[in-house]
Amino acid sequence: MQDIVVFGAGGHSKVIIDIIEREGKYSIIGLIDNYNRAESHFGYHILTDEIEVIMNNVYGGIIAIGDNWSRHVITDEIKSINPNFRFVSCISPNSCIAREVEIGEGSAIMAGAVINSSTRIGKHCIINSNSSIDHDNIIGDFVSIAPNVTTGGNVIVGDHTAVGLGTNVIHRINIGCNTVIGAGSTVIRDIGSYVVAYGIPCKVVRKRNKEDKYL
Repeated sequence: MQDIVVFGAGGHSKVIIDIIEREGKYSIIGLIDNYNRAESHFGYHILTDEIEVIMNNVYGGIIAIGDNWSRHVITDEIKSINPNFRFVSCISPNSCIAREVEIGEGSAIMAGAVINSSTRIGKHCIINSNSSIDHDNIIGDFVSIAPNVTTGGNVIVGDHTAVGLGTNVIHRINIGCNTVIGAGSTVIRDIGSYVVAYGIPCKVVRKRNKEDKYL
């Protein structure tokens, strides 16, 4: 197995670590987290010394942080240290990935997720537990699809957008970039960029900035 590091030592990282262990493709040599002062997390050492040396000597790594914009910022920081750093994806053996599905680097596909044919998942995305992404979807970079989300066919979700728990998105809907769709919504018409929207039917409630926290 090839050695990797995991960036992040919070709750989300536990899910990522579990998938990596179940896949059996990579060996985690440790975690990198500037904010967690513990010595270890979920059975793995939190690395504090010679981080750049470690990053230059592993096969790659994955960012295990739930917030979309934070993942983007950390990606840029890693690339500033090592422009050639390899980001790996993790795909739960208990997910269902159909033919002609593309999954970008650094993305995580959780247990129970279904991704149907000819869908494209961007870089550094989170497709969460028991979500269902139907055929011919285009999911942008740094997107998070929460547990139990269902999308119809030919849905487009823009970069950095978060679709909340249990949301339903009907066929051929476009959702813009840097948008948050609140939990339990039903999206029956297009939603623009840089907004918070929720409800049944889903409606825009207010504007938001790309760095605004939503978790």
